[in-house]
Amino acid sequence: MGINTERDIEANLQIGPTDQAMVRIFVAAGEFEIPMDFEPEEAEEIAEEIRAAAAAARKMKGRR
Repeated sequence: MGINTERDIEANLQIGPTDQAMVRIFVAAGEFEIPMDFEPEEAEEIAEEIRAAAAAARKMKGRR
């Protein structure tokens, strides 16, 4: 499975601060729960990657 492979799976995504001063990305799909904790600086890097991916996707959408 890769980034371009579509799946018919529903998942819930939650993002927020923890009481341990971390940023948690929490993914729940069916009976699976995946908590991922990041230092604030790591979370900011992830946010930058998401913004860059959104900008690239926006450009690709304009070429269709």
